[in-house]
Amino acid sequence: MPWEAWFTVGTVIVTVGLLIFTRYSPDLILMAGLSALILSGVLPVREALSGFSNEGMATVGIMFIVVAGLQETGAVSWISQYLLGRPKTITGAQLRMMLPVSALSAFMNNTPLVAMMIPAVSDWGRKHKISPSKLLIPLSYAAILGGTCTIIGTSTNLVINGLLISQTDYPGIGFFELAWIGVPTAIISITYIVIASRWLLPARQPAVSSLSDFKEYSVDMIVDPSGPLVNKNVEVAGLRHLVNLYLAEIERDGELITSVAPESILQANDRLVFVGAVDSVVELTKIRGLLPATNQVFKLDAPRARRTLIEAVVSDSSPLVGRSIREGRFRNKYDAVVIAVARNGKRLKTKIGDIVMKEGDTLLLEARPAFVDQHKNSRDFYLVSRIENSNPPRHDRAFVSIGIMVGMVLLASFDILPMFQAALLASGLMILTRCVTTGQARRNIDWSLLVVIASSFGIGKALETTGAAQSIADVLTGFAQGSPWLSLAVIYLITTFFTEIITNNGAAALMFPIALATANSLGVDFTPFVIAIMMAASASFATPIGYQTNLMVYGPGGYRFNDYLRIGIPLNIVAGIISVLLIPIIWGF
Repeated sequence: MPWEAWFTVGTVIVTVGLLIFTRYSPDLILMAGLSALILSGVLPVREALSGFSNEGMATVGIMFIVVAGLQETGAVSWISQYLLGRPKTITGAQLRMMLPVSALSAFMNNTPLVAMMIPAVSDWGRKHKISPSKLLIPLSYAAILGGTCTIIGTSTNLVINGLLISQTDYPGIGFFELAWIGVPTAIISITYIVIASRWLLPARQPAVSSLSDFKEYSVDMIVDPSGPLVNKNVEVAGLRHLVNLYLAEIERDGELITSVAPESILQANDRLVFVGAVDSVVELTKIRGLLPATNQVFKLDAPRARRTLIEAVVSDSSPLVGRSIREGRFRNKYDAVVIAVARNGKRLKTKIGDIVMKEGDTLLLEARPAFVDQHKNSRDFYLVSRIENSNPPRHDRAFVSIGIMVGMVLLASFDILPMFQAALLASGLMILTRCVTTGQARRNIDWSLLVVIASSFGIGKALETTGAAQSIADVLTGFAQGSPWLSLAVIYLITTFFTEIITNNGAAALMFPIALATANSLGVDFTPFVIAIMMAASASFATPIGYQTNLMVYGPGGYRFNDYLRIGIPLNIVAGIISVLLIPIIWGF
């Protein structure tokens, strides 16, 4: 190999080593690796930066806007509640999530599916006290496994099928032909994930979840008479198992229900008193069918969707001290409404308007975001801070956002529009229909993830253009020694290896001519080798950089590189054994 190839291989080894053994962020490490290839002259700038204009990377970026529309309208909560249900165990939660995701993945692109499900699964896990790290890698793996079952399940299958049609006289792979190998692989692999994840997946919790001394707010909500919670019991309404929040009592027609059972039926205009931490109160305000009990909220000038939740600590010089919230005319003075009050960890049973303010009281406010800038230096408050992602959802547009998402999936699935154009159209509609504002759209794009994906494409390109990948493939295929079955195993192994470091489509395109040449030299049918490449290039589990859905769950799940190696390498072996054993039996040499 030329020195450029050796330098590229060394760069890849160092990059992967840093990902495994250090805590530096993946975007920093991968960008540093790409920079080394550019500065050394190994990779021309145009090719190095081609990943930043890659259609797949751009599609992921646009999908963040589509997902933002689903989040801001409350559609994500609806999906998590009605599609995923209420599991009692982690195993049950994983099965409830993985089975529908893998089924959907067979008929739609993995990227939008995982992008849509990440916030839904995270929200669902939080509500049921399940660590996101126990759910998000299984989410990505389920989408990958479902994609191996049909020709449209992954872009890799379409790429290989296109190469097969253009470079041979073969008519192409049938729509469900891959199901013969994809379905048994998916079933066995999902079984492995459910069993092995008990020991091989971490149970990391956000730092806030471990705090036992959080501020305890008491907040009143009203059951919306026109909402979906009327005549449902507390359990079915999803108000029973809330994290760091509990339903203390229900006030109905002047009567107080203090021991709220799961079977208690909610009625229109019930006043529900919740007690808990601020993050949980934020989630409470996003539940469709619940409204703040204070009618002052609906007298503010700004629409609810343009407001946010803010914490403010009352100072000793505040004119509010010694006066009730109602007497102090809080809304008129500050153009904000007090939703809840926390005082020395004690629950305040007085109604919001009748609470007499004291120095040090922490107020939970609903106001315009500008409130923070206007009052951060005010003598009325010691501290003013905005609570992130606390905008009330636009529930009236939830079905609009779901309709846009479904339309995007149908356009892409039936090849009416390519995935990029379908996502671009959907993101534009999300903004035009006011499911999401332009500011929210910008804030929801994960720029660090896009840098990781683009840098991975650039490093993979270096392995191809320098000949390093081809040299590695030539050496490994020499071990087959004329055996079709052993040759198939070697082709599968090499494809899997390249998929983990180059990305799936790059590995598939690289290995396709090698597979055809191997089949021709052995004098056997090339179909089993093509199927093996499809499976190996799609079934990428051992690294986050091998498949973009693995990258998408990296941050939200709080994962480290080692987490993928620990559960992914055995899964790669399981999928490889199944494929190498079954493919020759199903298609024959």
